[in-house]
Amino acid sequence: MKSYTITVNGNVYDVTVEENGTVSAPAAPAPRRAPAAPAAPAAKPAAAGAAGNVRIEAGAAGKVFKIESSVGAAVKKGDTVLILEIMKMETPVVAPEDGTVAGINVNVGDMVEAGALLATLNN
Repeated sequence: MKSYTITVNGNVYDVTVEENGTVSAPAAPAPRRAPAAPAAPAAKPAAAGAAGNVRIEAGAAGKVFKIESSVGAAVKKGDTVLILEIMKMETPVVAPEDGTVAGINVNVGDMVEAGALLATLNN
């Protein structure tokens, strides 16, 4: 028989594994430390009201890693507007056409879903 301590979502469990493969564990977690503090609410988007006629959307779910452009900046097709961290890889999000950045709708650190509006351009 082997004993292990396993932490799942901040809860600590003492688990004993028998050689025949059965597992016994307490019904309730055995807290050993204070739970992690809840995450702070996300800041409001930098330019929530600004809307352009060209939408730049997330191609996949991820976290906003870096904002490379700013409202009012001129961009060419293919220029990086912002960078998403998707599956631990930095993925540039580029301007689909020439234009001027009308709004950045996310902040660094925001989690976004696929299809989420990240920014808008005016062409």
